[in-house]
Amino acid sequence: MPTVVYVKPDGTRQEVHLESGTTVMQGAVDNMVEGILGDCGGCCSCATCHVYVDEAWVDKVGKPDDVERDMLEFVINPKETSRLSCQIVVSDELDGLVVHLPESQY
Repeated sequence: MPTVVYVKPDGTRQEVHLESGTTVMQGAVDNMVEGILGDCGGCCSCATCHVYVDEAWVDKVGKPDDVERDMLEFVINPKETSRLSCQIVVSDELDGLVVHLPESQY
């Protein structure tokens, strides 16, 4: 099972093992990771699952599509590495993925 590392703004790390095919958001919600709410249930319509993908993983995760890019316009403090975690599907290739949680979601 792939591991995703969620990093809080204070540097605290929470490692979670997820089934392939699960989204980074659903993994956070199922494992009570603070800072990710997923209010819309993963429909890419609320941006309460905003994360910053670690620089080392940006190319492997890929770029947001047009719908996600539009939603990212509404997040607080967007960065080049901003993604909605509901749109990142975990796979074996993403084992060890590191995402940083924005301060604004605490």
